[in-house]
Amino acid sequence: MISPNHGERRGGVKPHLIVLHYTGMPSFAESKARLCDPVHEVSAHWLVDCDGRAEALVDESRRAWHAGAGGWGQVTDVNSASIGIEMQNPGTMPFPEPQMAALELLLAGIMARWGIRPEGVIAHSDMAPSRKADPGKHFDWRRLALAGLSVWPKAGLGVAAAFALNACRFGYPDADEAALLHAFRLRFRPWAKGPLDDMDAALAADLADRFAPNVG
Repeated sequence: MISPNHGERRGGVKPHLIVLHYTGMPSFAESKARLCDPVHEVSAHWLVDCDGRAEALVDESRRAWHAGAGGWGQVTDVNSASIGIEMQNPGTMPFPEPQMAALELLLAGIMARWGIRPEGVIAHSDMAPSRKADPGKHFDWRRLALAGLSVWPKAGLGVAAAFALNACRFGYPDADEAALLHAFRLRFRPWAKGPLDDMDAALAADLADRFAPNVG
């Protein structure tokens, strides 16, 4: 372990989520220094550079301090229930091919080691929609889904009035509808603009029907 910022997973919980982040910093060296600085009290299990280098900062069995306040489904202590991966990216640019390829290999290994399902791979913005935006609109979630490393919704039928309910059934925490819509679109419709529409509602309904806890 390189970072001193970690502890025991509370209640003996084993990780069943993976939370993806961007660092929001200009360089790998600066990001690593921040994630290993005891003064800042933040960390992640893995840091993946733009060139594809992946470095372990905290042992996966330990509770890293990457998620903060938020939740996913019934989980309120996301740090204890998850493995955190920081992607080196300032938040304003696409993620390069070597970095995405390295992430795919890393995810496949983590998911196999811990038995984590594709629906357990989420964004920081998913679990904290009112305060976080990473890994942001430039991240290719569909690519991960096509590789079986995350999930992607299918267009169908949905009712706009049920959008928030279905988003929460899928896993999103309680938040105002505007925050939920913003987080949902960051991941599934980053090109979409304007108010909640029928497509948002249909995609949320599909995710809730197929991937809500205890489904399938």
